[in-house]
Amino acid sequence: MPAVDALVCFALYAANRTTTQAYRVLLEPWNLTYPQYIALVTLWGDGEQTVGSLGDALQLDSGTLSPMLARMEDAGYVVRRRSDDDERVVTVSLTPRGTELREELAHVPQCIAYGAGLTDADSARDLIDALHQLTEAMKGLRDQPDTVLAAVGAPRRAKTTARRRSA
Repeated sequence: MPAVDALVCFALYAANRTTTQAYRVLLEPWNLTYPQYIALVTLWGDGEQTVGSLGDALQLDSGTLSPMLARMEDAGYVVRRRSDDDERVVTVSLTPRGTELREELAHVPQCIAYGAGLTDADSARDLIDALHQLTEAMKGLRDQPDTVLAAVGAPRRAKTTARRRSA
């Protein structure tokens, strides 16, 4: 067994990568990517969003989100509009075609759940809850590494700066 198979991080990475590949196969007939799909899911469920709130919901930065939304707009799925009150605020809403996709893609969550071996709504909810707990815990590590390092007795290594060589 490769050493990485014993690492939680690698198991999560492999599961994420394989799940994204499964979405790619399911969404390919509509020429959609997974990030585009989750943007549509958010707009279907929550309605019109500002680009900022959509980015927050999807955990995507504007450098990733803006070109993605431009492609979705070119495909006829969404419309972006600048606010009359504040031109810095751009809203994103579904077009009729974007709304129609909801029905066409309704099978996708069921296919993913089936492929993951989730046989009922309770097992899906349990996995989602566990993943949300993991996400929050990892945010804690990301935001307060010293607390976690101290808890496990690991040393905190000082940041080093690269030294420039004299010519």
